Amino acid sequence: MGINWILVDNPQKLEAAKGDILNARHIGIDTEYDSFRYFREILCLIQICTESHAYIFDPLLDMDISFLGDAFINASTVKIIHACDNDIRLLNRDYGFRFRNIFDTYRAASILGITALSLTSIVSECLGVELKKPKKIQRSRWDIRPLTDEQLNYAALDTRYLPDLYSHLKEGLIRNKLEEEAEAIFHRMANVRWSEKTFHPEGSSRIEGYDSLDGLQRCRLKNLYRWRFEAAKRTNAAVFLVLSDRNIMDLSKGNGQTVRSLSESGLISAAKLKTFGPEIIEILGKGDL
Repeated sequence: MGINWILVDNPQKLEAAKGDILNARHIGIDTEYDSFRYFREILCLIQICTESHAYIFDPLLDMDISFLGDAFINASTVKIIHACDNDIRLLNRDYGFRFRNIFDTYRAASILGITALSLTSIVSECLGVELKKPKKIQRSRWDIRPLTDEQLNYAALDTRYLPDLYSHLKEGLIRNKLEEEAEAIFHRMANVRWSEKTFHPEGSSRIEGYDSLDGLQRCRLKNLYRWRFEAAKRTNAAVFLVLSDRNIMDLSKGNGQTVRSLSESGLISAAKLKTFGPEIIEILGKGDL
């Protein structure tokens, strides 16, 4: 079965997508998000597949997609998702969407004893189709606009075979009398919720080189480690983009640092020094107490 994808970027496309999705017996769902560069994951795309089309919704556009919540909570519509955890968490976090009657192809395949559980592997084993999913696209910047056709094709492909996979896996569950076990798991997964990253007070002691530091240096490292977490949360940046482990390790070994001496030392980049320099100096000073 061929399929067309539509980037829903105007009111006319939105109305067409709404009618199709709300009347579908089952829909495939996927999302693209960036959890690598951000402290708090950014939801970048929502893909919904019906029998005829794959619709791509852009959460970064100013568009009302609240109707999706009606489809997601509708018990008569099967929501087919592969490894649904993060998709459901983020859709609930950002939109308050709740889910009923989901079918997780990852967990269904696992119950049936399939060991290679990536979407590509399951589609190959169950449907005999080889998906072409370049790693460079998977790891591309989904948060930057405009997206390329290559990215949008990749996103749509993630939902293309979910309905066929659903039919195949559901038949296997019924045949092996595993449907009840699967339903219990699906129900639990429908209720997962997002939670923010938490700080681990002893995390600094696991940084490579910790054992070589003296007491004062360990104190500085611990203070920098906590500050880095708080700065990452405040700026919504991944902690390593604020300062790397090597950065805070090197800084903890210094004495009497100033913004100027940090600049001359080259321990951190000029851009990071401009943004965080005074805070870093203050934190290092606390380590001297």
